[in-house]
Amino acid sequence: MVFWKRILINTVLFVAIAGFFQSSFHVANIWVALIASFVLAILNAAVKPFLMLLSLPITLLTLGLFSIVINGLMLQLTSFFMGAANFGFSSFGMAMLVSILMSLANVIVSNFFSRSA
Repeated sequence: MVFWKRILINTVLFVAIAGFFQSSFHVANIWVALIASFVLAILNAAVKPFLMLLSLPITLLTLGLFSIVINGLMLQLTSFFMGAANFGFSSFGMAMLVSILMSLANVIVSNFFSRSA
């Protein structure tokens, strides 16, 4: 159940952030956002642990800040699989900014759901 909550939260976040950064981040419609959220979840489960293990030395050296780059890379991979016309970023920096905003929003929403449950 938590998996589907996170998918729906990420879908809403994709649409909201794309609305806020209209010239830099594009989501075609709500269904594309839902599929992109699902693709991101699969990539985070399958590819991200491998990337985190490979980048462990630089992540330790930067005190964990390199994980923002990995999150941006996960969003860029999602854009690649979804097609840039449906789900895309103007630059890698924008993907990293979206990953930061999504991480902050997920922390806030997760804390809200954990207190109310």
